[in-house]
Amino acid sequence: MSDPRTNERIRVPEVRLVGPAGEQIGVVRIEAALRLAQEADLDLVEVAPNSKPPVVKIMDYGKFKYEAAQKDKEARRNQANTILKEVRFRLKIEAHDYTTKLKRAEGFLKAGDKVKAMILFRGREQSRPEQGVRLLRKFAEDVAELGTVESNPTIDGRNMVMIVAPLKSKSEAKQEQNAVRDAQRAANKQAAREAKSDTDVPAEAPAE
Repeated sequence: MSDPRTNERIRVPEVRLVGPAGEQIGVVRIEAALRLAQEADLDLVEVAPNSKPPVVKIMDYGKFKYEAAQKDKEARRNQANTILKEVRFRLKIEAHDYTTKLKRAEGFLKAGDKVKAMILFRGREQSRPEQGVRLLRKFAEDVAELGTVESNPTIDGRNMVMIVAPLKSKSEAKQEQNAVRDAQRAANKQAAREAKSDTDVPAEAPAE
């Protein structure tokens, strides 16, 4: 993606101007827009070149590019750190086995990892794919608070698979885990201080 036109590179007679705080200034001559940007010691950046007239915004373009690069870097890091975890089901799975695998999948999603839910068909079970779809849809509903379906159920050889992506990125999940851990440590320290203060209270002297 090419960089947007800025300042004197914007060669149109009129523009729709947006101020530095996002306020709509309206359609003005390009000369007036450039003057306002210069007076604010900022840049004039073309943000919607295909509009008629083009939309431009007064901003700190250097800061804008830096923040955009940081967001892109963070997105790439989250994508690289995301791991695809696998959870396998049998079509005729017992309730307690399903619960165990569900909790495992929830742990993966809480950690910011994707989950590949797989149903292993045996024998004639392959002739009943609709049952596999129902099971995977139930699984998707059960983890809906933590993840969203990225890839709908599909047949993969003798198996059926579905991909569920976490609602929180790897870094967000890590931050949340750290916050919970820090809160627990603080609570433990407070409890220890209160216990110590209780033992330090002097006993009342016996009445004479």
